[in-house]
Amino acid sequence: MKVTEFSLPLARPLETARGEITEREGFVVRLDPETDDVPARGVGEATPLPGWTESLSACRAALEERNSGTAVAGANPNSAIPASDAPAARHGGALALLDATARADGVPLSTTLASEAGFPEPAETVPVNATVGDDAATATAEAARSAVESGYRTVKVKVGARALEADVERLRAVRDAVGESVRVRADANGAWGRETARRALSEFEALDVAYVEQPLAADDLAGHATLRAESGVDVALDETLAEVDVETVLDADAADVLVLKPMALGGPDRAVAAARTAREAGVEPVVTTTIDAVVARTAAVHVAAAIPDVRACGLATGDVLASDLAPDPAPIEEGSIDVPEGPGIAGAAFDDVR
Repeated sequence: MKVTEFSLPLARPLETARGEITEREGFVVRLDPETDDVPARGVGEATPLPGWTESLSACRAALEERNSGTAVAGANPNSAIPASDAPAARHGGALALLDATARADGVPLSTTLASEAGFPEPAETVPVNATVGDDAATATAEAARSAVESGYRTVKVKVGARALEADVERLRAVRDAVGESVRVRADANGAWGRETARRALSEFEALDVAYVEQPLAADDLAGHATLRAESGVDVALDETLAEVDVETVLDADAADVLVLKPMALGGPDRAVAAARTAREAGVEPVVTTTIDAVVARTAAVHVAAAIPDVRACGLATGDVLASDLAPDPAPIEEGSIDVPEGPGIAGAAFDDVR
């Protein structure tokens, strides 16, 4: 296994729960038939984001630990990288192994993922949502209108930073701007208490908001379950999955939608398995990223394609980076992404990534 560290500047600083970040740091993971027990070349990416995954140093240590032995063993992704406490590291190893397997089979990664999950043939295109940040009502509506004019059919609006009345006004302006046929979502990032969240979902129902993402704190499963029972607006959980596993969320009846991040879950294979588990429980999965570089971001497109009839996914994150590891083989066009035909993640598109 060859591991190469990288650092990519962001186009603009990103505020997270752990402070502002200005770059994304991670590792490109490479497997080669001449040195590793794999059937073809494979490339992966491990880009940790503290709060969602292990730290950069812990990710480096996990990769070094795995690399201190001999070749990566067999075709089981769980044997490639420590699984329990280093999800980003495992993602890098699992993705490289899956890429190698798909390349050897001459099929796109999405085909391999769908087959392993028992899903039918994957989709050729994936719908994507546009994300509209926090701004005054007029500017928010204009941004949403512009996204729809560019071809997006789903718009997600950031809420929770302002008074609830202001967010209701913003969403009303968005609905007026985009019309009734466009799906509108809201993302509160855990900003509200239970009473505010209850009032918010009551107000948003009249505006035909499809779902509210993370209305309450990540650890408030009971509160989310109550919101689901009392509201006509679906509840989606995102940050919660950084703290508890999918099965715990499902057992608590806390979500109508799960926002799956392959890097945080420990690999594309785990993300597709989580989607299957969610579907079996009557919960819808959508796929997004942790602001990853192009290798992992393209793999996330394959994850979404492997999930039958997936809803619009949060994969329009490439423009957050000022530069990338390679040209994007899966650009967004008119609100959707054509899945690379492969084989693997994107054929030989990432062979020169260092």
